[in-house]
Amino acid sequence: MKRLDWIQQEIKTLKEAGFYNTIRVLSSPQGAWLQVDGRKVLNFCSNNYLGLANHPKMIAAAKAAVEKYGVGPAAVRTIAGTMDLHQDLEKRVSVFKQSEAAITFQSGFCANLGTIQALVGKNDAIFSDELNHASIIDGCRLSGARIVRYNHCDPAHLEQVIKENKGTYEKAMIITDGVFSMDGDIAPLDKLYEVAQANDILLMVDDAHGEGVLGKGGRGIVDHFNLHGKVDIEVGTFSKAFGVVGGVVSGNAVIVEWLRQRGRPFLFSSAMTPPDVAGCITAIDILESSTELVDRLWANAKLFKQEMAKMGFDIGHSQTPITPIMLGEAPIAQQFSRELFAAGIFATAIGYPTVPKGKARIRVMISAAHSLSDLEQGLEAFRKTGKALGVI
Repeated sequence: MKRLDWIQQEIKTLKEAGFYNTIRVLSSPQGAWLQVDGRKVLNFCSNNYLGLANHPKMIAAAKAAVEKYGVGPAAVRTIAGTMDLHQDLEKRVSVFKQSEAAITFQSGFCANLGTIQALVGKNDAIFSDELNHASIIDGCRLSGARIVRYNHCDPAHLEQVIKENKGTYEKAMIITDGVFSMDGDIAPLDKLYEVAQANDILLMVDDAHGEGVLGKGGRGIVDHFNLHGKVDIEVGTFSKAFGVVGGVVSGNAVIVEWLRQRGRPFLFSSAMTPPDVAGCITAIDILESSTELVDRLWANAKLFKQEMAKMGFDIGHSQTPITPIMLGEAPIAQQFSRELFAAGIFATAIGYPTVPKGKARIRVMISAAHSLSDLEQGLEAFRKTGKALGVI
């Protein structure tokens, strides 16, 4: 069919340029070790920060929820899909985050889309960090608001562009990732808050990679900077450190109430499933009971980073367990990933359009589930592959 020729050509171009994404298939639960494409490999690339995705308490909670509530809600929240489990989770998140209120969505992506569109429109402005996640970018575009980008993690430049655009909008909002997923750096939320306050502008942070990682016992970036009650909107996801799936918005109670009325994914897509909700509640139970998993995550990350730097790898400027192994061009990153897989290490290459051209990398995601021997085995595989490919 000629009408599809352009797609075939684009796919061919992706393959030739080394940007084609070959998706590997898992046949085991998430954990430190996985069964991938028929072989057992050490997992260095999932977002299972705390090892909760296959935790016995999480599994038991999900099973119990299925027995009591069934497998799905079969309705949107506003018609017949709100179960007492959903309300319990939202209350628990609010207490955990020390926020006024919380509302759950089907995913972190949906939470960003629904929140941004509900709060700004075509006569408004969004001041957005230039490296914000794709879900923020899409939410901004769908809102119809004018998007003004500011330099990455640069409060001074944010202040400058706000002044330059003064009087050109009705409402405005500052949006930033909390932890930037590709580089592992942390937004200067305390400084961004000062700018937001000085200019009377809403402040929204997407803490997808900060929840379960930053703050006391994994309470996130708002806790990390002690900004409780000051950040208007804190978006999160249950799909990373919490090991489940779903999104959440916590913060100002008036904003949460408005999202229940105008958050489109909340209004027009079925609610989170009962086993997912039960798993999320149990994850909060685990985090509130002990900081052990969060402490182990950071200890593992510190060890891995130190050893990689000693070997001569460029590991960027990460401030979190996310560890980018900077390799430059996509073909070398893909070759590096293939060599690692052959050595029994699952670590995916990341290139354009996820990161800019020329900044391809292997992004290592350290977990509390990794043992010392796991880390030693992984480090040795990186050393051998780095030497073989002339990276170090």
